[in-house]
Amino acid sequence: MPTSETNEFFHGSVGVVQTNIVTFESLTLEGGETITPLEIAYETYGTLNEKKDNAILVCHALSGDAHAAGFHEGDKRPGWWDYYIGPGKAFDTNRYFIISSNVIGGCKGSSGPLSFNGKTGKPFQSTFPFVSIGDMVNAQEKLVRHFGIHKLFAVAGGSMGGMQALQWSVAYPDRLKNCIVMASSSEHSAQQIAFNEVGRQAILSDPNWNQGLYTQEKRPSKGLALARMMGHITYLSDEMMREKFGRKPPKGNIQSTDFAVGSYLIYQGESFVDRFDANSYIYVTKALDHFSLGTGKELTKVLSKVRCRFLVIAYTSDWLYPPYQSEEIVKSLEVNAVPVSFIELNNPAGHDSFLLPSEEQDSILRDFLSATDEGGFF
Repeated sequence: MPTSETNEFFHGSVGVVQTNIVTFESLTLEGGETITPLEIAYETYGTLNEKKDNAILVCHALSGDAHAAGFHEGDKRPGWWDYYIGPGKAFDTNRYFIISSNVIGGCKGSSGPLSFNGKTGKPFQSTFPFVSIGDMVNAQEKLVRHFGIHKLFAVAGGSMGGMQALQWSVAYPDRLKNCIVMASSSEHSAQQIAFNEVGRQAILSDPNWNQGLYTQEKRPSKGLALARMMGHITYLSDEMMREKFGRKPPKGNIQSTDFAVGSYLIYQGESFVDRFDANSYIYVTKALDHFSLGTGKELTKVLSKVRCRFLVIAYTSDWLYPPYQSEEIVKSLEVNAVPVSFIELNNPAGHDSFLLPSEEQDSILRDFLSATDEGGFF
C-alpha cells in the first residue's frame, strides 16, 4: 500500500493494487466447447460486507482489462475508471465492494488466445474457441460465486461493458439489483459491424498474420495498429477532433503524415500494439458483433424477464453507439414496466465520453446508486 510520502499522490484513490488470478476447473461455452482450466484475472476495491450485498461488478470495454482503479506498483497512470471508483467517489469504496475482471478471450490474464494449451504446450492463439458476450458473463458469474455473493448490488459498464451488464440482467435476473448501461446497444448495427470488420481485415492482411499462429518476435503489428487507428476514429466526435487537431501540421519531423490528427492516430496504433494481442482483438470484436438481444418486439420479449432497476446513459456526440440504440433499450424496458432512468448527456467527447472524467456523470452515477441503496429510485 502507499507510504506516508505518497499519500498525497493517492488522494481519493484506492491506492496501490494488484491483479489477481483465480482458476476454476472449466467453463462450457455457449458453442459447446469447454475451456479447461478457466482462469479469470480480477481486481477488487473496498470491502465486502457481512451480508455480502454491497458488491458491484464493473465491466470493461473492448481494450480494457481488470485494472479499473488505483495504481499498479510503479505506474504513473491509474486504472481506466479511476475517476469514478474510490473513497467518496461515485462507486464509493467506503460503501461498496467493487469487482473488475478481464473478459475471457482477452489478453490481460483471463483465459484467451495467449493461454497455454495443455495438449500442445503452446499458446492457443487462433485455435482458442469462439467466445460470446454470454460466455464472458458466465465466467464472471463464477467469479462472483467465488466470493460467496448471491446477489450483486449492481452491474455497470460502458460500450462492450454495457452489453455485459445487459446480458447479466437477462441471464441472471435474480442475481443483480441494479444495472447501469452506458454508451451501448442491444445489438450491433451493420455500420458497427463494418467498422470492426475493417479492423479485422487489417490484421488478417498483415504479412505476419500466419493464420493467427504468429510468434511474439514476428507479430502482425502493422495490421493491429491499423485496426486500432480505425477504431479510435470512431471513439471521438467530429467536434472533439476539430477542437483538438483542426488541420494543424504534426509536431516534429514526421514524414508519414501531413496533419496532427494523423500523427496522433499513428501514435495510438503503435502504442496499442505494445499492450494488446491481435488474436484477442479479433475474438473480442467478433463477440461484440455476434451479441444480439434483438430490437423492437424481440428485445421487449427478451427484457421481459429482467428484475432489476436500470440507469441507461447515452451521449449526443456518440456516433459509434448513437443515442437511438440506448432509447430502444429504454422503450423495451418501459413496455415491461421495468424501473428505468434514461439520460442523454451533451458531452462533446463522442463514444469515449463514458470513460472520461465528468462531474455531471459522476453526480448521476452517485445519485442513482445512493437512491437505490436507500430503497428509493433515482
